[in-house]
Amino acid sequence: MTNQSPPSLYAAREPIFPRRVSGFFRRFKWWIMIVTLGIYYLTPWIRWDRGPSLPDQAVLVDLASRRFYFFWIEIWPHEFYFVAGLLIMAGLGLFLFTSALGRVWCGYTCPQTVWTDLFILVERWIEGDRNARVRLHKGTWTAHKIRLRLTKWAVWMAIAIATGGAWVFYFTDAPTLARDLVTGTAHPAAYITIAILTATTFIFGGFLREQICIYMCPWPRIQAAMMDPDTITVAYRDWRGEPRGKGNVRRRSKAEAITAEADAQAAGPGAARYPGTPYPGNALQMGGEIPALSDAGPGDCIDCMACVNVCPMGIDIRNGQQMECITCALCIDACDDVMAKIGKPRGLIDYMALSDDAAERAGTPTKPLWKHILRPRTILYTTVWSLIGAGLIYALFIRSDIELTVSPVRNPTYVTLSDGAIRNIYDVRLRNKLGEERTFTLSLSSDAALGIELAGQQAGTLVVPADTTTLQRVYVTARPGTPAADGDMTALRLWVEDVVADTRASKATTFNGRGE
Repeated sequence: MTNQSPPSLYAAREPIFPRRVSGFFRRFKWWIMIVTLGIYYLTPWIRWDRGPSLPDQAVLVDLASRRFYFFWIEIWPHEFYFVAGLLIMAGLGLFLFTSALGRVWCGYTCPQTVWTDLFILVERWIEGDRNARVRLHKGTWTAHKIRLRLTKWAVWMAIAIATGGAWVFYFTDAPTLARDLVTGTAHPAAYITIAILTATTFIFGGFLREQICIYMCPWPRIQAAMMDPDTITVAYRDWRGEPRGKGNVRRRSKAEAITAEADAQAAGPGAARYPGTPYPGNALQMGGEIPALSDAGPGDCIDCMACVNVCPMGIDIRNGQQMECITCALCIDACDDVMAKIGKPRGLIDYMALSDDAAERAGTPTKPLWKHILRPRTILYTTVWSLIGAGLIYALFIRSDIELTVSPVRNPTYVTLSDGAIRNIYDVRLRNKLGEERTFTLSLSSDAALGIELAGQQAGTLVVPADTTTLQRVYVTARPGTPAADGDMTALRLWVEDVVADTRASKATTFNGRGE
């Protein structure tokens, strides 16, 4: 009997060296990367004038003052439901886009994808394209290899430091913090946060690229529940490509290749990819007639491995839908380029709906794009998303610049004064959400004869500084022998009015008498 060791549950990482590719989707990803990184790095430096007593940073999470500023919008701690609503909308938006277009978030705008693209770009600039990087990886450690690696890691580290530094700028005034960081006088929390984010960016973007998506991110496992056969996703037309082989390959002349490429770019990604035929070849333009599949000879796939070599996840899309696929569409660009060179129609790998597979095989019209997008699941997500957004906008526009809360002091419930009058005590919190100091008046309304007095204030007015909350003690008194003094509870309403803006707010409460 032999002792067999249990199989390992961990697979060592195989380094992936994606090859450079050009095409519509690669250019689209470059623009996405430029826009998203530009927003991330530049937003903390945008100024927004809110008045002399408020910060002038357009987007600021002010933890010290417990405020969130977003241009003209100011969110207070008690208004966290706005943040919760935005998070719910983000989740529903992710569900919606995944149901309609697959993992477009992962392939184009996920921070892990964006920074990985940036790190791979740096790696390609310094070490060369795929073949050069593979040779360098397998080669021995020479002075040349050490120099290239140190140069690459230094640029990666600079990007990682900028990433961590940009993040902390969202939590305090960016110019002030930048000066303090340079002079060494910033708070230790700033240096610790930058160090942590620098380390994670450097490691995740440089060494754990695809492993983050496969092992650490939960979305690859969740997204399967959001997708169905009508979802538009990246797939391989095996009915066209199989069986794979090198036969029937006619290489175009240079003039033919240039003309075909110019025609394809002019037509755009949604145009017909079979020149001279009504075949759409792309999920963005469906509904045409499809040439029937011929059983004669090999398929269009020549097994060149171009789709695999450009994939940042190192998978073969020809093996079908896989959890690792982030639908970045680089395999589409690579395959289209090969098809153009060998004189075959484009669209062997494409954005498509799997539910159209049978129609494509039979050469019958496929379902129009709008029917793939507009289906019960996506309509439900859109409706719920829109309702939440409309509710948040409505709540944003109806909120007042002044707010108050009233807390009756119930220990004791009431106080009997020397003349027999009954007094109730209330703690009123008055919140001035304006950007300047304001004077407010407090008054009450009730069916009973009640008097109001503010502790330490004259004539029922008080001054509240800009963007602060003031606690004010208020005394409400009922004269002896009145129904409010001798009764149990009397309804009343406390009012606060902005003297300058002529705006009011109120809160209902009760007055407690002797209960006789």
